[in-house]
Amino acid sequence: MSEPLVSVTVCVRDGAQWIDDCMAALAAQSYRPLEIIAVDDGSSDGGTEVLQEWHDPEAERPESNGIPIRVLTQKPLGLSAGRNLALEAAEGDWVAITDIDCRAEPDWISVMMASSDGVEAVTGRAVFDEGRTSVSKLRAGMIASKYTDRAEQATLANGPCSMFRRENLVARGGFDPSWYHAEDMEVSMRILESGGEIRYVADAVVNHVAEASLLQFLSKRRRDARAHVRIARGYRGVKHDFTNDAKIIAPLLPVVLFLCSSFLLFGPADDFTAMMASFWIVMASCFLVALIAFRIHVLWSCALWMGAFEGCMDAVLGRNGHRRLFAKK
Repeated sequence: MSEPLVSVTVCVRDGAQWIDDCMAALAAQSYRPLEIIAVDDGSSDGGTEVLQEWHDPEAERPESNGIPIRVLTQKPLGLSAGRNLALEAAEGDWVAITDIDCRAEPDWISVMMASSDGVEAVTGRAVFDEGRTSVSKLRAGMIASKYTDRAEQATLANGPCSMFRRENLVARGGFDPSWYHAEDMEVSMRILESGGEIRYVADAVVNHVAEASLLQFLSKRRRDARAHVRIARGYRGVKHDFTNDAKIIAPLLPVVLFLCSSFLLFGPADDFTAMMASFWIVMASCFLVALIAFRIHVLWSCALWMGAFEGCMDAVLGRNGHRRLFAKK
């Protein structure tokens, strides 16, 4: 009995520097039969041309490794729209998704397929490169910690390293383009809400490039928090591990604001004793040292609160996938 066809999909917008490594890793997959569908989401950095070099639907080029590769293009409509375009073109019984800044291990699909019986989705493990910056090391440690605690019966089919039964995914409407960020979580919630199962397989590995930019890190954490408002509102009671680390980081900003206000309101004045003045100077010095030492975490907390505020505004205004908060049902 032949193995089922798997369609591997990847989308890119303005990621020309990552395309060749990602596509080469997908073409090196050991599983057969396999097809690869890549979608360019309106790139403006030359990525469209780089990706087109991989278009080989007849699998005639040596770099295709006998795997048909189709490249599709669309206007810049977003990741969900790109994944839906690939889903429409896919012919496989299973559809796998990854990101352009990932490098799948050669047995990624084979390991997931070996554990696919009886479940609606299988998710693997993303390993982030530690890189050379404090941000990249922090991000790598965060992700490693999350996967350490992940049970076999998972609550999230991660975007960089998962696959779904195509028929079921199509029946659920695919990926919702109206959602702002975290489309993989939205699909996962729909699977769990209907009684479906997502299986986590630790040995199905994709390697993620280092996230070295502080601005990029903060932007992603802000989007996470904004999306979490929508997830918490739309799928109450469905357990997930989308923002476990935020429970520790989010309180940092209120603590910082409290310490600052306390120092300003109750700090040393002319009528304070020298001892009290010295005490507040020491407290302020310790606070500044801590702020400098943990500046990334404090900024991270700020990003989370900004995202949460934006998510609440989305709910009030009924945008980015939200039903308007005060609208009549």
